[in-house]
Amino acid sequence: MSFRIELAALGLALALATGAQGQSVDADAEVATVDEIVVVARRAGLPMWTVEGPTGSVILVGAIADVPRDYAWRPEALEAATARAERILYPIEGRVSLSDVMRAIWRIRTVSRLPKDATIADYASPELMARLERLHAGERSQAWRTETPTAQSFDLLKAAGSTRRERAVEQVVRAAARKAGVPGEPVGFVRGDEMIDNLLQAPPQTYLPCLDAAARAAEAGPDGAARRLDDWSRLRIAAVLANPLDQAFDRCWPTGDPEIGPALRQRWIEATAAALDQPGVTLAVAPLRLLAEAGGVLDRLDAEGLEVRGPDWRPDDLATIQ
Repeated sequence: MSFRIELAALGLALALATGAQGQSVDADAEVATVDEIVVVARRAGLPMWTVEGPTGSVILVGAIADVPRDYAWRPEALEAATARAERILYPIEGRVSLSDVMRAIWRIRTVSRLPKDATIADYASPELMARLERLHAGERSQAWRTETPTAQSFDLLKAAGSTRRERAVEQVVRAAARKAGVPGEPVGFVRGDEMIDNLLQAPPQTYLPCLDAAARAAEAGPDGAARRLDDWSRLRIAAVLANPLDQAFDRCWPTGDPEIGPALRQRWIEATAAALDQPGVTLAVAPLRLLAEAGGVLDRLDAEGLEVRGPDWRPDDLATIQ
């Protein structure tokens, strides 16, 4: 069970300069290898960024959820780039045991239904309730009124055109890495019992921001989801992050959990820093939002004085990356 919190960035021109006198043949070969991988990967039409560290280089391929395999991009280019990297970093994985699954099933009512005699109106603001009333207008069943914000959010995200299953970029990279024998590992793990505890123990109001964001995504509908895909493939990073569906993914479980979310972000920051200290090229399939959000991985790398090459990611266009 992997958490990919989205498919991001590929439109990058890389130039690695060692700046060292008396450069060895091996160093020249490494620079050429990085350049070649980037040139190949760019043909996939995805946004990505490249950063050179003191020892190695990292290619950050931003990923978003809900990208169908048949979407108009060129997976063969990403496959070729994957095969030429030294190692792959994948999104954080959730390790869920059979006992975790059974526990979730046993307590499913806690996750899906509000406490006895409570309704969503007891928690939601008047503005949010008005939005929910409009979205559910005409429905025979009024069961939504007693659903938890988490359960109702999942339903609204479906209405927005989300499947939360299509992870085309990561699937392509994993398959290509297996075929080429390129080693890879997730940047970290989240224990299944911790995830279940978060769902079972969090009070209903914890996920009201998720419900509000999911309602806005449902209002935008499938057209909003289509715009998100179009913006992603055209490297309009800020537009992707501003999309209601993308914001809902960020605010809903698991990334919207007040404990899990910060841990996911911190782990990617640490993993990127560690990869820059390893020799050769690391290709990382990372959630776009965790890379490009304010204070995210890209902002931190830039603040450290490292050259980040790839498409602009800041909404105010303060950065001009060539």
